[in-house]
Amino acid sequence: MKRNNNWIKDLLKACWGVLSFTRTATLNLLFLILTIFILMAILAGGEPPVVVENDSILKMNLSGEIVEEKTFVDPYSEFMADALGDSDSSPEILLTDILATLKDAAADSRIKALIIDVQNLRGGGLSKLQEVGQALDKFKQTGKPVLVYGDYFSQSQYYIAAHADEVILHPMGAVAIDGFGRYRMYLKSALAKLKVNTHIFRVGTYKSAVEPFLRDDMSEPAKIANQQWLNDLWSDYKTDVSKARGFDLTNFDEQLDDLLAKLKDVNGDLAQFALNNSWVDKLMTHQEFDLYIDEQWLGQKSKTITLSDYLAATKQPALDLSGDKVGIVIAKGTIYNGSRTPGEIGGDSTAKLLKQAREDDEIKAIVLRVDSPGGSAFASEVIRNEIEAIRQSGKPIIVSMSSMAASGGYWISASTDEIWASPTTITGSIGIFGMLTTFEDSLAEFGIKTDGVGTTEMAGFSVTRSLNPVMGEVIQTSVEHGYDQFIGLVAKERDMTKAEVDSIAQGRVWSGKKALELGLVDKLGSYQDAIDSAATHADLTDYQVKVIKKKLSPYEAFMNDLFTSYAVNYAPKVTTTHNSSSMMSVINRIMKETQTWTELNDPVGMYLYCYECDVN
Repeated sequence: MKRNNNWIKDLLKACWGVLSFTRTATLNLLFLILTIFILMAILAGGEPPVVVENDSILKMNLSGEIVEEKTFVDPYSEFMADALGDSDSSPEILLTDILATLKDAAADSRIKALIIDVQNLRGGGLSKLQEVGQALDKFKQTGKPVLVYGDYFSQSQYYIAAHADEVILHPMGAVAIDGFGRYRMYLKSALAKLKVNTHIFRVGTYKSAVEPFLRDDMSEPAKIANQQWLNDLWSDYKTDVSKARGFDLTNFDEQLDDLLAKLKDVNGDLAQFALNNSWVDKLMTHQEFDLYIDEQWLGQKSKTITLSDYLAATKQPALDLSGDKVGIVIAKGTIYNGSRTPGEIGGDSTAKLLKQAREDDEIKAIVLRVDSPGGSAFASEVIRNEIEAIRQSGKPIIVSMSSMAASGGYWISASTDEIWASPTTITGSIGIFGMLTTFEDSLAEFGIKTDGVGTTEMAGFSVTRSLNPVMGEVIQTSVEHGYDQFIGLVAKERDMTKAEVDSIAQGRVWSGKKALELGLVDKLGSYQDAIDSAATHADLTDYQVKVIKKKLSPYEAFMNDLFTSYAVNYAPKVTTTHNSSSMMSVINRIMKETQTWTELNDPVGMYLYCYECDVN
């Protein structure tokens, strides 16, 4: 027996030795890989700077989503994910980088033409696409040609392509222009089967963010309201594209029967259909396109330069020179309580950036660039409090609404000196809601019950217990107070009565064009228009623009530069695909919607969030 025990002990020791060796070897291997890439990144930093040669063609690859501010990704985590082949990053491209590149290239005598690749563009909101389209129109005014080639054009991709002098499509490709829609999954029946009890507290006939938990279909008021602002966006899209392409609005197919008839005329050939309808100018394979570029565009003297290289060659270093400045604070994403990283809005972190701008004596005016569906009511108020402090300091603060500035996004905009919006900005959604899900019936199916005693009727409030009806009234009363605060705030800042605000509020969403008519915004214009207005309010003629960002510690700055250098020089290129009909896309959509709800963190559970603003 003793001998048998020793045999087992020896076996266990041997197994542990193998595991220990494997662990050590794995860690050493990862350390070796990390060291090699760090050395490569350091050596890469010594490469000569990019030079823009004469007769260059700028090849602009718009890959990912166009954003106001890139979402923060921990550089070390991203590096390790790439090294292990497990990266799932979603590429983003800054709107300001695109606009600056087009402006610089238009005035750059070394650039003779522009080729745009939109194959991996994921969109980013119609208002951003419009700003890019306007910049392309200005670029073309110099006489430099613009060319777009694609295997396939989605609706967002085609908006950019339409502004080119020539649009070329693969013979097996297609142009998919479907219009705008707002379709959601409704969960009432599913929650009933799971015996999940959802308690909704809201104010606003049109505050339909919570409808999926209460219904199996969209309510009639929500359909009416959504149809109006979607029609506004669709009208602008058609008008812009038809003007850019030089054809009539009737060229857009809005009925399936019309589309089918045209397709039958070309035996179902989608590429030929696009050519016949003047969506594109030519059909070419990849090889034919390469030959076309070589013969018609490049010639013997021309060179090509990528967007990233051109940015590196022309972007001026961010020198903080003394003098008057217009400060820019970007509020992009859902509004959460507390602090968040760039690419999201935190009540504390965004207020801190605004405070930094307020306390900087060289900053004479501030532009708050908002691209948000809202979120936490408490966090929205924290940000608005700092905006009030800025106004009391005497500095003008102007809001520039991007693609979306609704609900909480409108709350933080309301107290500024002036609100600028794009005609296609999604805004309004002046309403408030609270939601509580309890699982007492679900747990009961497994024989789990909750019971106990407390010193008050409020003690023991939990998602495992049924909601006391009186507690429900308490929450509803609080939500109604929040709505009264919201319309009171808008009435005060927009010089309206509460009754007037209520008549256009109730959670209803508006386009920027309609919001101007209703008095919810002051002017329609671009990001630059808002900056110019801020300078005018501060009586500035000679000034710099300074983007206020979270300051990195010396260590964070070093690590960021190190791994950013790796990403630019060695990281694998990301190619996106568009397969909206696959089951995986449905699963991803469910996960995204679930994540939004689970991450909302208002301390009292009240939200100013425009869930209906997500356009399909």
